[in-house]
Amino acid sequence: MKRKHPQVDSRMREIPKTVSRTLEGKRPYPSRLQRETKASLPSSSSISSRDKQSVQSGIAQRAHFRTLATPMITLRSLLGRAALALCAINSLVAADTGWRPLFNGRDLTGWDTFLARPDQSWEVPGMTRDSNGRYTEAIGLNRDPLHVFNIETVDGHPAIHITGQGFGTMTTKESFGNFHLRLQVKWGEKKWGYKLKSPRDCGLLYFVHGQPGAIHETWPRSIEFQIQEHDTGDLWALGAQITVKAKPTTVNGKTLYLYDPTGTPTLFAEKPPIGNRCVKLGDPEKSNGEWNTLDLICLNGDSIYAVNGQVVMRLHHAERLDGPAPAPLIEGQLSLQTEGAEVFYRDVEVKPITAVPAEFAEKSL
Repeated sequence: MKRKHPQVDSRMREIPKTVSRTLEGKRPYPSRLQRETKASLPSSSSISSRDKQSVQSGIAQRAHFRTLATPMITLRSLLGRAALALCAINSLVAADTGWRPLFNGRDLTGWDTFLARPDQSWEVPGMTRDSNGRYTEAIGLNRDPLHVFNIETVDGHPAIHITGQGFGTMTTKESFGNFHLRLQVKWGEKKWGYKLKSPRDCGLLYFVHGQPGAIHETWPRSIEFQIQEHDTGDLWALGAQITVKAKPTTVNGKTLYLYDPTGTPTLFAEKPPIGNRCVKLGDPEKSNGEWNTLDLICLNGDSIYAVNGQVVMRLHHAERLDGPAPAPLIEGQLSLQTEGAEVFYRDVEVKPITAVPAEFAEKSL
């Protein structure tokens, strides 16, 4: 049920009385024109009859035009107030949905960037190299000399443009637990470095914790919702672990684990023999150049991945591994990766939840 805004209601009640009196020509007090006319009109003894007729004619013309203008001005005011009322109502409706944008459409306020050690074939201002020509350190936190992270208008809407030159993340300053995240993503054209002949690749990291670059000097500890051509929705566990129902299969002599709702609960972590990757169910990703909608639902350490409205994986019992023993992982920051491929993000929004949204709830078999 839509909520009424008290200030909007009181204003809308006041408007009809004033407008109706004005449009009918019934003013509750003398108009400014009448006051000015009475004050400026000379006495009859000081002017000739011809002058008097001229003055009275001019006054009548002013009164005529003022009378015509008054309804238009008043209607304009009415429309302005109505527009303000509509904006207020829309704001209240938006607030009722619970969605909150994480990208303001202008800059990266609310985010930190991190870039790993760059490819030695790139010239990066202010960076030092060793005797073999390799860079000696990461570009680091909130430094972007290669202009990897940009804000642009794409398809008529503001978007985050990640060029893909190098590896790293843009990470929210805020942490989230029990949330529904939604965003849109589409691929660009460029590829960089050793990824030139690989599928376009990036990712959405969640439950981010610890220091930037903790894993392979590049990624933070987190769980990854993979974004890669034809692999969008895969799991990668980065310095953390999580359980997924899965079944093993062999592809080109290599064992892969595929998400299967009827499979065996399997723990994925960055260690043998199983490893940290689970392959999603199906391939609902759209063609390159089209926007894909991703939904990430996290509740009490469990997660759901959906691509274009289709659930492709359900995950359970996330745990952090940076202590003496595994511990529940139920909240953390969010990161968007740059991983050697050009990509665009838009409409990045989040809302708190207390239950899995009905459209993504698990159906009884």
